[in-house]
Amino acid sequence: MLIYKILLPAEWAAFEAAGRFDGSPFDHSSGFIHCSSREQTGVTAELFFGSEPALVVLAIEADALGPAVRWEEAPDRGELFPHIYGSLPRSAVSGVYEAAGAADVERALPPA
Repeated sequence: MLIYKILLPAEWAAFEAAGRFDGSPFDHSSGFIHCSSREQTGVTAELFFGSEPALVVLAIEADALGPAVRWEEAPDRGELFPHIYGSLPRSAVSGVYEAAGAADVERALPPA
């Protein structure tokens, strides 16, 4: 199963250099790495990255992360979202998609 993580280009560059992603400042404050299902990714991009001129969306093989992935309810959205507890290794990323801002995320990703 694929889950998706939205990054800023600088975060993606740091991820590639390190070979792992330990989370954004928002992820650190939450205690896990926030991700979305394919169906949730466009809305998440608009809500949290609406003013960003460029984004990188990662497709992640959730099965490669085993129990580090937990589907938990987001209180403000009333639905389950995938969260990664721990670092995200580069080896779990199966696709990298560049988007010209939040409004372009749906076009950049393969169909659900």
